[in-house]
Amino acid sequence: MDGFAGSLDDSISAASASDVQDRLSSLELRVQQQEDEITVMKAALADVLRRLALSEDTATTAKKQTSTKGQTPLREAYSMSCIANGSSSSRKPSHRDRDSSTVSVTRKDTFSSAAKRGHSAKRGTGMERSQSSTWESGEESRNKLVKAASTSKLLAKVVKNADKHKDPVISQEGDYIKMFMRGRPITMFIPADVENYEDVRTELPPEKLKLEWVYGYRGRDCRANVYLLPTGESVYFIASVVVLFNYEERTQRHYLGHTDCVKCLAVHPDKIRIATGQIAGVDKDGRPLQPHVRVWDSVSLSTLQVIGLGTFERGVGSLAFSKADSGTHLAVIDDCNDHMLTVWDWQKKSKIAEIKSTNEVVLAVEFHPTDANTIVTCGKSHIFFWTWAGTSLARKQGIFGKYEKPKFVQCLAFLNNGDILTGDSGGVMLIWSRSTVEPAPGKGPKGAYQISRQIKAHDGSVFTLCQMRNGTLLTGGGKDHKIILWDHGLNPERDIEVPDQYGTIRAVAEGKGEQILVGTSRNFVLRGTFNDGFQVEVQGHTDELWGLASHPFKDLFLTCAQDRQVCLWNSVDHCLEWTRLLDEHGHCADFHPSGAVVAIGTHSGKWYALDAETRDLVAIHTDGNEQLSVIRFSVDGTLLAVGSHDNFIYLYTVSDKGRKYTRYGKCIGHSSYITHLDWSPDNKFIMSNSGDYEILYWDIPNGCKYIRNRSECKDIDWATYTCVLGYHVFGVWPEGSDGTDINALIRSHNRKVIALADDFCKVHLFQYPCARPKAPSHKYSAHSSHVTNVTFMHNDSHLVSTGGKDTSVMQWRLVEKTPSLVPSDSSLSLGEGLLHNSNPRVTIPAVPLTPTPTEPAVTPIATPTPPSVLDLTSDPPAVPCGDTAIVTPPPPPTKPTTNGRQESSPETPPLSGMTPPHSESTPPPPTAR
Repeated sequence: MDGFAGSLDDSISAASASDVQDRLSSLELRVQQQEDEITVMKAALADVLRRLALSEDTATTAKKQTSTKGQTPLREAYSMSCIANGSSSSRKPSHRDRDSSTVSVTRKDTFSSAAKRGHSAKRGTGMERSQSSTWESGEESRNKLVKAASTSKLLAKVVKNADKHKDPVISQEGDYIKMFMRGRPITMFIPADVENYEDVRTELPPEKLKLEWVYGYRGRDCRANVYLLPTGESVYFIASVVVLFNYEERTQRHYLGHTDCVKCLAVHPDKIRIATGQIAGVDKDGRPLQPHVRVWDSVSLSTLQVIGLGTFERGVGSLAFSKADSGTHLAVIDDCNDHMLTVWDWQKKSKIAEIKSTNEVVLAVEFHPTDANTIVTCGKSHIFFWTWAGTSLARKQGIFGKYEKPKFVQCLAFLNNGDILTGDSGGVMLIWSRSTVEPAPGKGPKGAYQISRQIKAHDGSVFTLCQMRNGTLLTGGGKDHKIILWDHGLNPERDIEVPDQYGTIRAVAEGKGEQILVGTSRNFVLRGTFNDGFQVEVQGHTDELWGLASHPFKDLFLTCAQDRQVCLWNSVDHCLEWTRLLDEHGHCADFHPSGAVVAIGTHSGKWYALDAETRDLVAIHTDGNEQLSVIRFSVDGTLLAVGSHDNFIYLYTVSDKGRKYTRYGKCIGHSSYITHLDWSPDNKFIMSNSGDYEILYWDIPNGCKYIRNRSECKDIDWATYTCVLGYHVFGVWPEGSDGTDINALIRSHNRKVIALADDFCKVHLFQYPCARPKAPSHKYSAHSSHVTNVTFMHNDSHLVSTGGKDTSVMQWRLVEKTPSLVPSDSSLSLGEGLLHNSNPRVTIPAVPLTPTPTEPAVTPIATPTPPSVLDLTSDPPAVPCGDTAIVTPPPPPTKPTTNGRQESSPETPPLSGMTPPHSESTPPPPTAR
């Protein structure tokens, strides 16, 4: 019994010691937090006193100068002095400034009360989340929180103005630098090998980036955006890039003239010139990026004209070249409330006619192929026939009469006899013929288009119509996922069904011979025939994309997104190795150093370990119930760190080459969610950043202990560098940043450069180390959304970047800068004049995409029988680096339709005086598998 009592006393003593240690750590953090707050309050108080003194001097001066005219009120004088001294911010807040301001202030003010209650209180993103309610009632807590937040908002506003342009400050001893983020000081200790900080210089890196490959296609909310060109390339777009993909040579070229999302595309009748329209955007300084149309040459990739700057409001919804006059004119629909229809002489950049279309959505616009004065538009519950004469446009509305009026008229095409064919949301095709007789009263004017025939085409919407060269017609359906071939009499001849997992049909275009190209709502581009079926040529993610990791020694990288897909890509063959569907939204990932396993963190606090070869599930664990923002293996692969939005870093021991995980400990001390972390080469220390601009260090072997004296870690040579705050990288932050502008950062393996992903659609390349403020960088545009992540491949030959809402993956090649071609300007963004002309494409033997008689047939890995409802429990289709037939066609008819080959059109030289935009040419892979 005595032994039991002694053991119990020992347990109680150990628990007490642990509790005391936690309380001490909490008190130390509180003291540190209060020191920072005192510094901020001192700066704010000094600024207020300065302003008061200045306002009094201004009031006195004004009183003396206007003694005969009356007195200037002190309030007015104070207001004037505040404005004169720059209290009004000249920088427009970013799209997250207001939320971030509230979040930062609330975190700061709730820290002290949370610290008093110990580590049972966790501080998150903008609200106090206490696990215990024994200290104060909920009402009292809310009142205190509101009062503290109101006071702190006022203080933060003053501090923000006072420190808006405050440069980093070096200590008198020269041992640390203090930078300011939204008025909050961030201390970074200078490494011992820096003898004199004043001698530190940061220049442009000698390396540059060149866009090599774009993964993905925008089909989810666009239509009629895939075409085949005489060059043998299919043209489509994603983000702000228009891609020209030669699927036989496996090469890509890129038109990079746009500054924001490309939304629509039209091909000139000569099949050489292309028109693409973009939406409106905003740059990092708050300046608007105006929507416009760019007409460019698909052979030279040179811009011929830029149309509509300052004319369009929200963006270009749809556009079309004229046909009867050889493409002289261009019709454009603006996505504004009135959906303005404009007609342009695009070669002269002159707007000829403009008129309000409708307040309803407009989905398509087309010129009549034989009647140069007729334009047709369609959309929500309408079809309009426009007569264009000079500068005027006259509208005639299509009357549905006895036929059911559809919710949407989705698409239109022209028959050989001049009739107009429309497809609608009811699965019906209607033929509109011009009336030549006097109509009955109330049935429309003479010569109006009237419905002459109705055809039931699909179960669900008819999304696209494609007129073939031989006069037959292709239609693409929604609900039934069918592509139907119609003969000259509009009788169904053949059909083929695309499996549900590829989505509905968004675009259909005629390819080489009997081939057709298909774009789907789940961002696939398929190629094939009715006889041989279809195979995937392009695929990508369908929802916001954040997770990215490169293989430690192979040319592979992995992405994961909110669409729950995990994709392993081959960076040499530019294809998908495998894909797997998770139960949760993926957010972060990292490979085990052995390359055998990859860990993936999700939005729910759950994380998975997958076999990198077979994609089989190896392990699954859950840490908290909030988003996991970062997951990273130690250098030797024996430890795994998981950073969460619950403010903790969870540690696991790893064995069996990443197949077995055991909870080791937890790093407690951050006052906000974890954003980034890095390991030391000896696996003993971790550096981490949080959403509250903290830089903390952790001693892992000694119980994941917080290192209070941060100067002890200044000379650690970190194995990786992904933290966005630290001495070696603080120069990457732009002036006036709110602390959320940089989403990801990574140092190259050779420690020469830093790649950075920001909120303004840019990828940056800095020199490493980057320890001077306002460091110069090369910057590149291709994404149209916030760039969420970047990573170098294992040999630093390439950089991969991911877009957020644009769902794109961009692969960049690192190239050495040629001194004679390098401009003095550090910017390589699109609007600033540095242009890359496309290199001539290298002609190589075509990589066979379907089995030839002399080759053994490749066993299809995805020949599913499509269920009536999409099966989300199965993995999405993966097209490996080889041939894959995905659709098994029905038996061919006895007399299949034969299509002729498309002849190449002569090259059209660019107009004089026009400069080519950014463009890239991608050589084929060195070897074909």
